[in-house]
Amino acid sequence: MVAVRVDKWLWAVRVYKSRSASNDACSNSRVLVNEEVAKPATKVKVGDIVEARRKDRTVIYQVVQLLEKRVGAALVPKAVEDLSPPVPKRDSGEELLLGRRDRGAGRPTKRDRRQIQRLKGKK
Repeated sequence: MVAVRVDKWLWAVRVYKSRSASNDACSNSRVLVNEEVAKPATKVKVGDIVEARRKDRTVIYQVVQLLEKRVGAALVPKAVEDLSPPVPKRDSGEELLLGRRDRGAGRPTKRDRRQIQRLKGKK
């Protein structure tokens, strides 16, 4: 095997949950192979750099092993070299508590709702 379709490879190394999701990402220009927009049928070879944008961040992998079939999560690090920047950490736990109410506290009153919106920066 000399080359593999990029959509199959992304699915095999668990970047996307399904093959159709990886195909859609390629079709919507969210995948780059060697800094060029990749269509689903674009071939990847060992040594290629693949960038895939997901909801929350961009992952950058170098192809170490060609895979057509999905492998277990333990085998993925052997097939890729992760070049992604580290995931940014949240500043503090206060952001998580904004707008949170105790379980069973009932619906917020109009005044509570407005305070929550003010804290979140809306309105």
